[in-house]
Amino acid sequence: MSLMTQGGAVSVIVAVVLLLMSIASWVVILWKAWLLKRAVGDVARSAAAFWQSASVAEGAEKVALFDREALLLPLIAASNMEAGNTLATRGDKSQQLTRVLRDALHKILLKLQYGQVLLATVGSTAPFVGLLGTVWGIYHALVAIASSGQITIDKVSGPVGEALIMTAAGLAVAIPAVLAYNIFGRYINRIEADLEGFARDLRELLIQEVK
Repeated sequence: MSLMTQGGAVSVIVAVVLLLMSIASWVVILWKAWLLKRAVGDVARSAAAFWQSASVAEGAEKVALFDREALLLPLIAASNMEAGNTLATRGDKSQQLTRVLRDALHKILLKLQYGQVLLATVGSTAPFVGLLGTVWGIYHALVAIASSGQITIDKVSGPVGEALIMTAAGLAVAIPAVLAYNIFGRYINRIEADLEGFARDLRELLIQEVK
């Protein structure tokens, strides 16, 4: 509160922005940690259940029991193409399967990637937001000291130390966001590789059935 009072409106705005960035990043961190933890297990169990089934229909029923985050089901549903008189249903069967599975996979990956941009933005900008608050706080402290006409250690160390808290606050907001972004990125890449492998194997299976 002392820092905000000394820094004025800019310090208040900077503190509020850092607080909002921290809240937003932690909401995303907790949500994505829960999502990715479920997703890793769901993909492994769902894929194992599908390939142990006697048919695609039976496999879809088994996958529905494990696929809580709907990661494999959209791929299986997309592969069940219906005949029609549109451009999407014309051409070679393998090309159609490639297109529909690719589109379904992109939608799934968008769901997994959701929130990553926010974490990256917070991690890269929060230190600079905190630095802005520090610079502004030091500026106001120096102006106050200059106007008083007396320059002593106690008059300088207190205001400057309080202003530096903004830098620490910016780092405290940025570091969890950066760590979470990197950790989540590894999990997302792992899930993406598993989904791509499943989609590729499913495509080959369905093409062989057509032949």
